[in-house]
Order: sequence, then C-alpha cells, then structure tokens
Amino acid sequence: MKYGFIIDNRKCIGCHACTTACKSEHDVAVGVNRTYVKQVEKGEFPDTRRIFSVMRCNHCTDAPCVEICPVEALYTREDGIVDFDNNRCIGCKSCMQACPYDALYIDPDTSTAAKCNYCAHRVDVGREPACVSVCPEHAIIAGDMENPRTEISQLLARQAVKVRKPEKGTNPNLFYIDGDDSSLIPEATDKSGPSLWNSQARGVGHFAKAAEKMMHTNDDVDLLQMTIDNDIQAAYQKSESKNPNYIDVLSGKARRVYDTPDKGILWGWEVSAYVFTKAIAAGAFLIPFLAIMLGYEVSLTAKLWSAGISLSFLGLTGLFLVMDLDRPDRFLNVLFRPQWNSWLVKGGYTITVFGLLVTVWGAMTFFEIKAGETILLWVTAGFAILLAIYTAFLFAQAKGRDFWQSPTLPLHMLVHSVMAGVSIFIIAALIFGNEDWMS
Repeated sequence: MKYGFIIDNRKCIGCHACTTACKSEHDVAVGVNRTYVKQVEKGEFPDTRRIFSVMRCNHCTDAPCVEICPVEALYTREDGIVDFDNNRCIGCKSCMQACPYDALYIDPDTSTAAKCNYCAHRVDVGREPACVSVCPEHAIIAGDMENPRTEISQLLARQAVKVRKPEKGTNPNLFYIDGDDSSLIPEATDKSGPSLWNSQARGVGHFAKAAEKMMHTNDDVDLLQMTIDNDIQAAYQKSESKNPNYIDVLSGKARRVYDTPDKGILWGWEVSAYVFTKAIAAGAFLIPFLAIMLGYEVSLTAKLWSAGISLSFLGLTGLFLVMDLDRPDRFLNVLFRPQWNSWLVKGGYTITVFGLLVTVWGAMTFFEIKAGETILLWVTAGFAILLAIYTAFLFAQAKGRDFWQSPTLPLHMLVHSVMAGVSIFIIAALIFGNEDWMS
C-alpha cells in the first residue's frame, strides 16, 4: 500500500477550497499553509491564461526531511504517508532546509515543524483527506497507488503526469495532470510584485512570534508599518509606470501572481557562529597534535592552552546550536531520542565525545600522565577531523539548498579548521607577548 495524490490541472478552478478545508481541519495558524493554490499568468490581454497549481507535501518515497530529522519527529508510515509528531520536534528547522518543495513550516503556536500529513487521522478511519472531500471539481485525487482498482492508480496508468523537481531523487508521490512548467518550476517565473493577496509585512512561521512581540511592545511599530505600506505603494507605482517588455509579451512569459509568503532565513547568525567556533575548537587541538606527530617539542603550557581553548569554543558551539532551536527545552532529544541517519545526531555525538576526549587529555597533561597518551591523541584527532567536517555532510542532506551541495565542502571545512587553529594560537601569542609559551 502506498498513498499518493494527483492534482488534475484540467479541472482546478483556483477556488482555494482545499486551502480553507485544510486550515479548518488542522487549525492551521494564520500566515502559514499546509496546502495552497499557486497562481501563474501567461500572455497579455486578450490572449491570457491563468494556471492554478495545488502545492503541498509530496510524501516522497525517499523523503529528505525524514532522513535529516534528528529525533524522528518526521517519519514515513507503512502506507507511504510522511507524518510528523510535534511532541518530539526540537524546532531545528533542518527539515525545512532539506525539503526541495518548501512544504514545511514552523507552527507559530507550538514552535515545531508542521506540514500536510495526508489527513492521516481521517485515512485511518477510512475517510478521504479534507481537501479531497471539499474540492468542487474533483481536481484532487487521493488513494492507494498500488491498488489497480483505485481511481488514482488508473489515472496514473492512463494519463501523462509530471512531478516537481525529479532531479532531486526524492521520488515524490504528488503527480500533476496537465502540469505546466511555469508553475511547477520556481525558477521559471520571477517573484510576484506586491498585491492585496501576497503582501505580508509581519513574520511568517518561525518569525511570527518575534513579529507579534514587536507589534505589542515597540512604540515605533506604527511608523514601521507606515514605511512598509509606503514601500508597497511605491512598488505599485513603479510597476505601473514601467514600459512593457514586448519580447516578454510576444513570448508569453509567465508571471507569478500568487504564492505563499517567503519564510525568511531559517538558520540565522547562530549557525554561522557555530561553524566558526566549531572550526576553532577542532583546530586548537589539531595544531599541537600535528606538531607532536612531526617531532616538535610542545610545552606543557601550550598543551593546556590547546585543551582550554578547544573546550571553551566547543562550549560556545553547543550554546549556539541550542540557541538556534525553536524548542531549546528539548535539545537533549538529539542525544536521547536519536535518528541515526541524520548528521545532526552524528554531529551532536561528535561534539560530546570530542569534548570528553579533550577533557581527559587535558587532565592527563596537567597531571603529567604519559600512559596511553599517543593512542588518546590519535583517537581525539580523528574526532577533531570529524568535528571539523561533519557539517558538510549535514549540508549535503539539505537537498532544498542547491548551493550547499559542493563535494569539496568537507575539504574546505577541514582547511578552515586548520587555519582557525593556527590563527587562534597566533592571536594568543600576540596577546601574551613574547613569552615562549608555545614552544
């Protein structure tokens, strides 16, 4: 058994009944959607056409959101439905980075990830998803694709269908009949200009609480809103005064008329800072390790400085990671409820084990214990290298971010860590003068 969706674009009239039914069924917060109707226009009056495309979770067979989720808050059921458990979610937003279809959002009420779950609670009692039941044109077809007697299975056998972003290798189970590339491919159209239906000045999902707090506490919010409104009005006037591009008119270039609001930058300065501090933590150990392995004499003071710097920046790394979570109260779920395919989990354990090993090495150095030091150094160095590069593999799991998919990123991060280690020792030497504490 494998459930899926077909969106029949020959029938869709863009009434948004599916969006409304979904919001009502799941009590979806204002500003975010589990399903919505994207609208694209082609041509110019009188030769125009408006295309409607229902967008939602694709319930992929190889769902990248399930693979990257560190706590199994997202999981694939035996019937193929990709469901979620908001009681486990830590709000790390990695699933949103992994989804190529922008189907997930942070629920502003619970600060956890949410998306279309195929109305699993209805399916379990033999009912159709709410959007299927309410659609007046029967443009949304749901059912078991592996049962040859179902309507969806027969349509898949008889009709030519399209899926979104097949190159991602996710094997999506949301199919479009008469799907138009201008609607299914985001790059085919520019972002729409401001309009009554798509101008949302305040925060979306992850940013909603911050925007609401600002609205109720900042005395200047009315001035800010006035500025935003003026910017929107200026954009209107600019778009109205712009001379028509006749090449676009003649070629019927598509224009995006309605889409969901931009969710903004999901991983903020905390993640950038964590990459920086993590590199220093690993590099601060690797530099004296390399010196020792190359036969140089490293003083007791330098070793202790190495351990101290490494542990200090490792502590900052953990702090930044917890700060970035929308549910920081659940951060221990990464260690106690791990999903081992996620590099977030592997990274969390790498940070923990590396910190333990450096602590042991620092203690052995302080008490001048030599037994087993060489073995400990090599094991710790292995974890230091893993600490330096694991984020590259995490980024590789974020299939929704094309520019993060470089195969050279692990090497780049390793070099970054070595450079950070060298730099931190140079800075320390400058601060503490000409003392020969590093030799």
